[in-house]
Amino acid sequence: MHLFQMKNSNPKYSRFKIYLPFIFALVLIAGFLLGLNLRTDPGVPSSEKKFFSIGVDRYDKVNDIINYVYDSYVDSVSRETLTEETIKSLLKNLDPHSAYIPASAFREMNDPLMGGFEGIGIEFNMTNDTVVVINPIAGGPSETAGIMPGDRIVKVEGEPIAGVNMATNEVVSKLKGEKGTKVNVSVYRRGVDELLEFELVRDKIPSYSLDIAYMVDAEVGYVRLNKFSATTHQEFVMAVEQLDRKGMGKLILDLRGNGGGFLDAAINLADEFLEPQKLIVYTDGRKRPATYAHARRNGSFETRPLVVLIDEWSASASEIIAGAVQDNDRGVIIGRRSFGKGLVQEQVQLGDGSALRLTVARYYTPTGRSIQKPYENGEEEYFSEFLQRYYDGELEHPDSIRFDDSLRFETPAGREVYGGGGIMPDIFIPLETGDHTRFFNQVSNRGLLYRFAFDFADRNRSKLEKYESAENFVSSFTLDRQIFNEFLGFVREQGVSTDNISSESEAMTKNYLKAYMGRNIFGMEAFFPVLHTRDQAFQKAVEMLKSDTLMTYLSPVELEND
Repeated sequence: MHLFQMKNSNPKYSRFKIYLPFIFALVLIAGFLLGLNLRTDPGVPSSEKKFFSIGVDRYDKVNDIINYVYDSYVDSVSRETLTEETIKSLLKNLDPHSAYIPASAFREMNDPLMGGFEGIGIEFNMTNDTVVVINPIAGGPSETAGIMPGDRIVKVEGEPIAGVNMATNEVVSKLKGEKGTKVNVSVYRRGVDELLEFELVRDKIPSYSLDIAYMVDAEVGYVRLNKFSATTHQEFVMAVEQLDRKGMGKLILDLRGNGGGFLDAAINLADEFLEPQKLIVYTDGRKRPATYAHARRNGSFETRPLVVLIDEWSASASEIIAGAVQDNDRGVIIGRRSFGKGLVQEQVQLGDGSALRLTVARYYTPTGRSIQKPYENGEEEYFSEFLQRYYDGELEHPDSIRFDDSLRFETPAGREVYGGGGIMPDIFIPLETGDHTRFFNQVSNRGLLYRFAFDFADRNRSKLEKYESAENFVSSFTLDRQIFNEFLGFVREQGVSTDNISSESEAMTKNYLKAYMGRNIFGMEAFFPVLHTRDQAFQKAVEMLKSDTLMTYLSPVELEND
């Protein structure tokens, strides 16, 4: 203690002590900068190294460019726009399914997959620039308030939305809104001289992924799914329970036109068809370890005969179901080659409410095949590949499909299946094309079938409602010659020739007209059953299930002799 006091009294030591903090600081800074310099790329010559560089891996070139453009461009630009367009361009060069979702569109894109949205609860179409109610959703605000099928919403909060060329998405934005908020609408109803005024309180509206579930006959049930959302599995289980009570012993699952959705929804649904421990699907990515999904529980339809319908628009989660059923020799796939989307996206929420959907893995069917089709030639060619299939003749003849033999796999029963571009069905159903369908394709592609059917049903609502139920309408309503001639007069006014209409085109046209009329009065229960009377894939499924040839078809011997 005494020694310390003696040293402390030395004037030279006191002066040195004053500079100690500065010396320590300089040493720390020098060490920090030296460490950063050592982090630079070892392949870069020392003469080219920058002392203050923090390494190529941390240099934010993109942000520097955005800042430079924002500060120096000849015209004023939005930093937010620059950033978002840069992100979009970056993702576009990766694959067709990685995407940036702006905050303004995030909720609208996610609501359908979450199984609901908030609004007034109507199914509608824009007809002659007017919102026409097809059906108020059961239990929703519109039905509760008394809005009826056929009503035209002409004003929202006193502002006209009919006859003003308003875009559909703008109309939707006026009708949708947060739960509990109010919106006033003015409605035109046939037979009522003045507009009807409704104050609607927006609510949570369910968005169903199940279009219809019904008994085809005493033992065959039918279920159609339009997407894979958070509620899909629950909807399916409830539908099967209802059909079981009616005696269902065999099932047709229709996934045509189903573009997919949640991976978990597909896994849960596949679990209903497969015995525990059966592999459903697995995913694998560069930075994501292989993850295997197996059936875990006793499903509701594990042993009964099953047919799955697919087409060129069945994608992603639909292909997981079809692949799991096919690769486990669980059922028969009928239709045409599916879309070919085998990429898995992971969604990340960003701080400003926007989101990023990035492809992080590929999924593989139980036999190990990736069904992702090529996308190296760009997004436009990728999504228009359907046209190439058409030109190549694939949609009419399965022999036109060219498979790479290196992508050949075998199921446990010995069936040959292929990877590299969609699920190929076990039984091929050609697309109806050619001169014999020309008239039907003309009136269908121009939307004339729906326009006439809606107007006819609207004018004759009271007559059609006398059928009382969808089932009675399907079995008893006949679209006679008088109605068809009225339709022909309508299409001639639209510039379509009615000369040389084939019997096939006439039958298809009448079938769709009846289906649309039924839907406008009785909903989906009168739509799909009518269409199914001329649906080749559906009819083939029923034939197989009723003739009990399904399980023998799955055997290797049957397939080799096919």
